[in-house]
Amino acid sequence: MVQYDPHKWLDHFFDIRGSLVREIGGRVALCVAWSAGVVAFHKHVHDVSMPSLLHTLMGVALGMLLVFRTSSSYDRFWEGRKLWGGIVNETRNLIRCASVHLKDDPALLARLTRWTAAFPWAAMHGLRGTDGLGPQAHELPAADAKDAMDAQSTVLAVAVHITRCLREARDKGLISDIILASLDQNIQQLVDYIGGCERIRKTPMPFAYAVHLRRALVLYCFTLPFAMVETFGWTTVVDVLIIAYTFFGIEEIGVEIEGPFGHDDNDLPLEDICETIHKNLYALAGIEKLNRDALPEGL
Repeated sequence: MVQYDPHKWLDHFFDIRGSLVREIGGRVALCVAWSAGVVAFHKHVHDVSMPSLLHTLMGVALGMLLVFRTSSSYDRFWEGRKLWGGIVNETRNLIRCASVHLKDDPALLARLTRWTAAFPWAAMHGLRGTDGLGPQAHELPAADAKDAMDAQSTVLAVAVHITRCLREARDKGLISDIILASLDQNIQQLVDYIGGCERIRKTPMPFAYAVHLRRALVLYCFTLPFAMVETFGWTTVVDVLIIAYTFFGIEEIGVEIEGPFGHDDNDLPLEDICETIHKNLYALAGIEKLNRDALPEGL
C-alpha cells in the first residue's frame, strides 16, 4: 500500500506509482490517437460529426455505472480491512489471556504464541496462493510445521495446532474447561475472519456487469470524437484525453481495490499487519526475554 499525507497535494500529485497511469495509459493513448484521426478525417475528407445529445444522455448512465462499480469495490476493500482488524484483535486477546493463565509453563506459552503468530502469515499466503508460516517458522516444531505446510489448508492446520496447545494446557491443569472454551472462541473468530476473506477473494464482480461496463466505456470514449469534432475541432483531442483518462481511471480503481489481498500498490499492507501481530504477541508473552535468557553466558 502506498503511504501518503492527504494534506500535501504536491507531494503526490505527480506520482506514477499507485496512480494507475501505467495500467490505463495504453487505452487512453489509443483513444487520443483515434480522436486525432477522426478530427483529421472530418476536416480534410468528409463531415463525420453527429449530435451530442446521445453522449450527454449516455454519460449520465455511464457515470452511475462507474459510481456503483467503485462503491462496490471499496466495500470489498473496507470489509477486507475490517476482517484483518479482527484478526489483529483476536490474536492479541488470545495471547493476552493465555499469558496470564499459562505463565507457569513458559515453554507451552511460547509454543502457543508462535503458532498464533504464524496464523496471520499462513492466512496471507493462503489468500495469495502461496505457502509460508512467517519469520517464526523456524521456531516451530519442524515436523508439525511441515505437516501444516503440506495440509490442504495451512491456515486451518495452524488453527488446529493452536487448539492442541490449549488442550494440553487444560490437561496439565493450567486452565479450566471454562477458560478453554473462552479461549477457543478466539480461535473460532479467527477462522471466521479467514472465511470472510476467502469469500471476498473467491467472489469477483459479476461477469455480466464488468463486461457491460467495459463495452459501454469503449463505445462512449471511441464515439465521443464524432460528437465533439464539429464544435471543438482539434481541441477534441485534448477533451477526449481528459474524459478517457477520467473514465478509464475510475473503472481501473474498481478493478485494483476489489481484491485487496494481493501485491498491488493499493492493496492492504498485509505484511505490515502480520509483522505488527508478530511483535505484539511476542511482547505479550515475553518470548524475546525468554529467548535472551536461554542464550549461553557471554552472548
